[in-house]
Amino acid sequence: MNLNYRNMLNPEEKKLNEIFESKFYCPQRFAEEIEKLVHNSKEMKYVDAIIHFCDKNSIDLESVPKLIPKPLKEKIKYEASELNFLKRSS
Repeated sequence: MNLNYRNMLNPEEKKLNEIFESKFYCPQRFAEEIEKLVHNSKEMKYVDAIIHFCDKNSIDLESVPKLIPKPLKEKIKYEASELNFLKRSS
């Protein structure tokens, strides 16, 4: 039998869960927010979007590496190499 944990919570616990989810970021949610910033602003780069997002949400930049999933890391690497911040790989 597969029970969904959320369905077992009372209304107060569900509300508390929603508050925690809105305040804390998992890698997927962090990446979604960064993607939104980059796509909504034609000139904003991924690194700039991360810095902007962290400043706006009082997130310590030291904690960011664990929030960046592999697909977002690849986009950052590509962008950095295009801007000559990294050596191009052959």
